[in-house]
Amino acid sequence: MGSTTLTTPFKDQTHYSLAKKLLPWTIYAFFPIVIFRLYFYPLQLPQSSRDQFPNTTPIIITSSSTLSLAPPPRFSPPPQLSSHKEEERADETPCDYTSGKWVSDKLGALYNGTTCGTIKDGQNCINHGRPDFDYLYWKWKPKQCELPRFEPNTFLQLIRNKHIAFVGDSMARNQLESLLCMLSTASVPELVYKDGEENKFRRWYFPSHNANVSVYWSPFLVKGIEKSQLGPDYNKLYLDHVDERWAGDLDHINMIVLSIGHWFLHPAVYYEGDLVLGCHYCPGLNLTEIGFYDVLRKALRTTLKTIIERRGSNGNAIDVVVTTFSPSHFEGDWDKAGACPKKKPYNESEKQLEGMDAEMRKIEVEEVNATKDNAKQFAKFRLEALDVTKLSLMRPDGHPGPYMHPFPFANGVTDRVQNDCVHWCLPGPIDTWNEILLQVVKKWEGPSERGG
Repeated sequence: MGSTTLTTPFKDQTHYSLAKKLLPWTIYAFFPIVIFRLYFYPLQLPQSSRDQFPNTTPIIITSSSTLSLAPPPRFSPPPQLSSHKEEERADETPCDYTSGKWVSDKLGALYNGTTCGTIKDGQNCINHGRPDFDYLYWKWKPKQCELPRFEPNTFLQLIRNKHIAFVGDSMARNQLESLLCMLSTASVPELVYKDGEENKFRRWYFPSHNANVSVYWSPFLVKGIEKSQLGPDYNKLYLDHVDERWAGDLDHINMIVLSIGHWFLHPAVYYEGDLVLGCHYCPGLNLTEIGFYDVLRKALRTTLKTIIERRGSNGNAIDVVVTTFSPSHFEGDWDKAGACPKKKPYNESEKQLEGMDAEMRKIEVEEVNATKDNAKQFAKFRLEALDVTKLSLMRPDGHPGPYMHPFPFANGVTDRVQNDCVHWCLPGPIDTWNEILLQVVKKWEGPSERGG
């Protein structure tokens, strides 16, 4: 009996069922292979298509006959900076600290009136009994960036093994004392030099960083003879010669911060060599009244020119900062009980930079810029304007006012109390000047900033 091959519909159905089950998995397995093939070996487009898509890059055959695979074509929207790139671009763009506003700040000052022994009594508003403290809780907010809080250790590190000198009038001393108080929160300095003339020439030493910080009284920067009770009631300025009381130490100074302005408002006679140029407010002397704007310009020009000649041109590095004019806020005449009673900063719409304040600042900034252009060949001479005029103008609340005297109202309110609406309380808004100074020095000390 011959063998019979039995076929059943169930056997065919079993194969069919198995194939049906395997087909999707086969497709799933094959799909990545297709993607892989297209990714690494893209189809060659016809010439016309490649003309439409010029970014499509073919496989390149190198001289060693190896394949150099170009990245696959991508059709993306126009490139945008990543957040990291945006931060890098922001770091490359210098911050304009002159434009901004004062905003409330809960942190307050780094120091108080008792934590450092360098504050002149007339600016120690806390110790003299000023009852309000709101003036301590503001910070300057530039429009384009943030102004970091002062870092005393960073500043000390930047002036390690250096000598920084503040040269000028009482505003130079005011700024110096602010800096010393902030630095003292990290390292206590030693007073190593003090003259007998109202502490107008002093020097402190930071042994932790082998750094010196000095102040030189020189209200005109150029050679001058100040008015006195025993002599004429006007100053004498010699505009073609610097004051050697500070210039004689230039060889030992690494950074110099210049600050002048207010003393040029006083009566004075001006000289250039033996020639009398004219005067300012000198009735009875039969001299030509020439004001003080051009005189300020000449004095600053002579000063910067001398620094370049003595330090910049011989290859010795020196950094120069010119702190711009700081406006006063007398409401009334300063010598007739004028006061500065406001208790908070101005906003942008309340106060504009104009008149004498604007002109003084303009002259100083122009002279700095002109000198920078003329001294580009001196790689080790760096110069910057510390432009604080506008931000200072907005702070009528930051002056000692009547608290230039200790507890002026202890015996009740009197009809006449002299006010100081020129200098700044310590701590106070002037601390911001040194926050900006720190940013200037940090920028200078960055890589490749100093040539030679």
